Amino acid sequence: MAEDLEEDFDEGEGLEDLPSSSSKKPPIKKILMIVLPILLLLGAGAGLFFSGVLDGLMGKGDHKAEAPVEAPKGDTPKAIGPAHFYNLPEMLVNLQSNGRKQAFLKILVALELESPLDEPKVQVVLPRIVDSFQVYLRELRVEDLQGAAGMHLLREELLTRVQAAVKPVKVNDVLFREMLVQ
Repeated sequence: MAEDLEEDFDEGEGLEDLPSSSSKKPPIKKILMIVLPILLLLGAGAGLFFSGVLDGLMGKGDHKAEAPVEAPKGDTPKAIGPAHFYNLPEMLVNLQSNGRKQAFLKILVALELESPLDEPKVQVVLPRIVDSFQVYLRELRVEDLQGAAGMHLLREELLTRVQAAVKPVKVNDVLFREMLVQ
């Protein structure tokens, strides 16, 4: 019997019944040769698009650089010179507090003026500026002055008040020379 089985295998009989692996399986090499380059091209295109390189290559990102800069109509450009500062007198105010302990604020402020010719105009309205600052500062609490956000808010509020007091004069900034909360 063993001899019969050997003869059957030697003649190739029975091999037809076994499924061939190469005829029914899709060719993986062909799929990888087609799909992989397509995925790589799509990935590279997406990377160029989202990084903005594609806009530069197509000339879309340079609209602002190509447009000529026009000066505002009616305004003549002013020569930028050195800044001129006007020092306000020292102010000492007591701050709002909930407890019995009083809190005080000592502040020295300098105003950045656009021109040295504006200094006499500021001196004329100096009592108005000091009054406006005193009224605002007395309403503050110690918590209002803490951190960079508190300092920024204080600077903006003082700038708004000084600009309202010296209306025709242009004040560029309010600078803190000294500030003490006690």
